[in-house]
Order: sequence, then structure tokens, then C-alpha cells
Amino acid sequence: RRFFVVDPIDGTRAFIEGSDVWCVSVAVIEDGRPVAGVLECPARGETITALPGQGAEQNGTAIHVSTSGVPFKVAGPGPFLKKLPDHFQQSMIAAPYIASLAYRIAMVARGDIAGTFVRPNSHDWDLAAADLILAEAGGHVLTANGKPLTYGLRNNETGDYRHGALVAASGLLMDNMLDVVAETAFG
Repeated sequence: RRFFVVDPIDGTRAFIEGSDVWCVSVAVIEDGRPVAGVLECPARGETITALPGQGAEQNGTAIHVSTSGVPFKVAGPGPFLKKLPDHFQQSMIAAPYIASLAYRIAMVARGDIAGTFVRPNSHDWDLAAADLILAEAGGHVLTANGKPLTYGLRNNETGDYRHGALVAASGLLMDNMLDVVAETAFG
């Protein structure tokens, strides 16, 4: 019913290459949902935390998703970005690749980027802490069906804890990004 999900180095490639964009990701899961989330980013001196109903913080300062700003940055695979509607294409900048998925979702939570597509095959340890952080900052991590993730469930097809394509965003952008993921997943 209650367990920890830990990724000791989220962004392993970045860590190996000497980049500072990696973190330790720790979440406590209860009944399939995160009830505590921490991203510790030692190379950047950042600690990003969240508890349900208490908001998200970075180094003790509240963080929130971006609610405005054009052009806005969106991260993710080029083919997904190209499927966004024309009106988004004209006001969007593709964000540079960030190897740490948890950190990329935290970037959405603090408004550095407006959203990110998540390729299929991410694991619970990649997502759980960042999922709660984003939710407490005003966004969501959702499946192609528009549903929140449930952690600790084995994927019937793969037998492990991998997830399909996901979206991390908020507002109208979330709806349009979900349309792209749904088309890719079910198209």
C-alpha cells in the first residue's frame, strides 16, 4: 500500500557526460499516487519538493506553472511537436533536450517550459516525484487517455513498470498535447 520509488541518478547520460542537469528523485507512493516528492539536484544546488495540498517549492520558494508568455517553450520529440496545431506552432519554441525526465517535468512546474511530451517506456522512478511536484505547481502528468498515472502497477504488455506516451503541462496546451499523444497512441 505504501512504498518508496527512488532513482539515484535521473539523467544518467547527463551525469556521465559531466552535465549538471541530473537529480536524485525520491517519492513516497500510497495507494498508487505520490504523497511526497523530492528532486535533489546537487550539481545545481536545487532541492525541489512537494506534498499534497501544500504546493511545490524550490529551495523553500513556491513554484508555479507558467500561465502566460509567448513564445512559449515545449520539450519533446520533434515528431510530436510538429503535430501540434498551427496556432501553437507559430507561438512555440522547441526547448533544448534535457536528459533528466524528472528535471524536465520540474522545469514545467516552475514555468521554465510550458510543457513536455514524454516518450513511451518511462518508469515509475522517472516520474513519481516530478508528477507530484507538477501537480502541486498547477499542472499534470497525464496518459494518452487524459488520466493520472497509477504507480506500482505492472504493465500487462511488458511485465514491468513502464508507461506509455505521456504529457506534462497545464491549461489549453495540455489539451492540445494530449490530442497529439492520443493520435500517436491510438491513431
